[in-house]
Amino acid sequence: MLLIGMLMMPAIMAFMRACPEIEPDLDFTDRIVDVIDEGFDAVIRTGEARDSRLMMRRAGAFSHRIVGSPDYLATHGTPSTPEELIDHACHHHKYPSTGKLERWPLTRDGVDLDLTLPVTSVASTLEPQICLAQEGFGLACLPQFAVRAQLRRGSLVSVLDDQLREVGAFHILWPASRHPSPKVSAFVSFMADNLLREPQTLPCRSSARDEGVRPERGADRK
Repeated sequence: MLLIGMLMMPAIMAFMRACPEIEPDLDFTDRIVDVIDEGFDAVIRTGEARDSRLMMRRAGAFSHRIVGSPDYLATHGTPSTPEELIDHACHHHKYPSTGKLERWPLTRDGVDLDLTLPVTSVASTLEPQICLAQEGFGLACLPQFAVRAQLRRGSLVSVLDDQLREVGAFHILWPASRHPSPKVSAFVSFMADNLLREPQTLPCRSSARDEGVRPERGADRK
């Protein structure tokens, strides 16, 4: 399963506990799906939709961290300014839908920095970047939720935390309708409230349990 899917699973499992009669049909993919033409009841993705046929609700923002292994930083030094990243191996994320590299959200005094960083490797998913960073191959700029466990364990260390702006947000999208399905409405409300909560704080029961929610499909990531 994609790492982004693992992020969503605690909230999805809490929703299923709240509605034990529901049998969700989940589809985890990095591909940008056509919500309506492909028959999705709702999708969760980063970024925003520009489709008048869709409704959208924000499900929370997330920040990024530039991370490397303790061994790598001990050998190559810890950058103290964004400009020092130019002397480091940098592993980048590529948007599957466009092929463009995701820019590292560097900032100084509230002003975005436009730096051309070394491109040591490129990957269309987060997992290879995490692996390369943990194994000492360089630095990667990743959503904090993706490296939360590694930072706690100490297998990754973050740098330049105060020079990164918050850029990421999840949105839930579903087909626009004057009379949305109660099932979809309940699913959207539950995920918007719980998606980015710490797993141990997710409720096992919810006011959504009486709505008969049964979204047929799941999530994609930009």
